[in-house]
Amino acid sequence: MLTDATVESWLREDLGHHDVTNDVPGDADGRLLAREAGVAAGIDAAVRVFEHLGVDATPTVEAGDRVEAGEPVLRTAGSARSTLRAERVAVNVAGHASGVATATRTAVEAARSVSETVDVAATRKTTPGLRGIEKRAVAAGGGDTHRLDLSHMAMVKENHAADVGLETAVERVRERASFATNVEAEVERPEDAVRAAEAGADIVLFDNMTPEAVRRGVESLPAGVLTEASGGITVETVPEYARTDVDVISMGSLTHSAPSLDYSFRVE
Repeated sequence: MLTDATVESWLREDLGHHDVTNDVPGDADGRLLAREAGVAAGIDAAVRVFEHLGVDATPTVEAGDRVEAGEPVLRTAGSARSTLRAERVAVNVAGHASGVATATRTAVEAARSVSETVDVAATRKTTPGLRGIEKRAVAAGGGDTHRLDLSHMAMVKENHAADVGLETAVERVRERASFATNVEAEVERPEDAVRAAEAGADIVLFDNMTPEAVRRGVESLPAGVLTEASGGITVETVPEYARTDVDVISMGSLTHSAPSLDYSFRVE
């Protein structure tokens, strides 16, 4: 949930203590325009930024809509001073979120070119303070948000296995987790997949493996165990991993490396 406190902190960071640049009189109407084609996201957050300063803001697209260069995604009306003070923060958050949504849509379409069932998911590699914005942007792009925080799913990673051993690590988490919580185990060799499943993992994550290694791991598991591939997967290699029959392809790059969609705000 985007709180007033979060929006206030964004604006405080940008406005500082003495903004004379935007001390202009009168009222102004404005438009937030896409300068390149992409997938819209974060427009609701941009609306909140304008409204926080008393400016009326009306979105002209919905999250997940494809937009073309020159298309308006938001219109505003209100005090010129407040409009200009909100402009940069609104543009930044919408541009970043739309970039994430666009990257996600591209990855999803690449996966769908070879598989109608595989899901493309994000990871916890998000920007501190912006996880909600970025995860919603992933959903707008057609991706899966994956776990939202550490309480959303129990995951046994390589550092846990290195400390106490794979089976013990999975069993300890299984014992402590609620019946409603899935347990996922990360493995770095395909032959360890069965070990993880037999120890009680509901999901096995194949980390930093080639598509062929992932395929061998997937084929070794009994029905009912979900599978995920992650680690260095790019849009270019998504189809190769989708062909392995893995259930989920997760990509940290969707949030940590997606370029912002180019937006521009214009006063009319």
